[in-house]
Amino acid sequence: MIQKSVKGWTVTRLGESLGGKQFEHAQTGIPSVSWNVSILTNKRLIETIQSVQGNIIESNEESAVTSKDAEVKTLKSNVGFREKFEAKYRTTDGHYVRSRAEMLIDNWLYMSEIVHAYERKLPVEEELYCDFYLPIGKVYIEYWGLENDERYTERKKVKLDIYSKYGFKLIELEDSDIQNLDDILPKKLLKFGIQAY
Repeated sequence: MIQKSVKGWTVTRLGESLGGKQFEHAQTGIPSVSWNVSILTNKRLIETIQSVQGNIIESNEESAVTSKDAEVKTLKSNVGFREKFEAKYRTTDGHYVRSRAEMLIDNWLYMSEIVHAYERKLPVEEELYCDFYLPIGKVYIEYWGLENDERYTERKKVKLDIYSKYGFKLIELEDSDIQNLDDILPKKLLKFGIQAY
């Protein structure tokens, strides 16, 4: 319906067919798009918004674990983290991730047209995987979702020490950031020279 321009947005043919109108700011020349309020009842748009927000969860396994309490209980057993939390949540770009929060982060990166990898092994001797890697700025993103769990906190400390040891660029996200990604991520990315919009 819209596509990213150098600055701003331009309407696509699909967007025009749904009533989208192209505009340009009189002073800056930055393009923007507007629709009639009736667009808010478009079924596909509603489904897309719900999917990006994580309200529709496509699972690659019928019994997807969705509650944070279940994740915490699982983490307390002796099996490794990656074995405990299967990647069950399907993102907009087709990745499968381990939590709803990671799905929202992945969806945000995809919708912002930021190339990213999920669970990429860090290029270090230690066996360590990041949550997300952005090759454009060689930036890693870690989402810390189980702050109240002792083993998880220990794992977080080890990861932070390794990021520090090698001088890797790191963006840290917490639960409180997830519902405000539009406000938080562009600012954090800009610190590493990555423009989101």
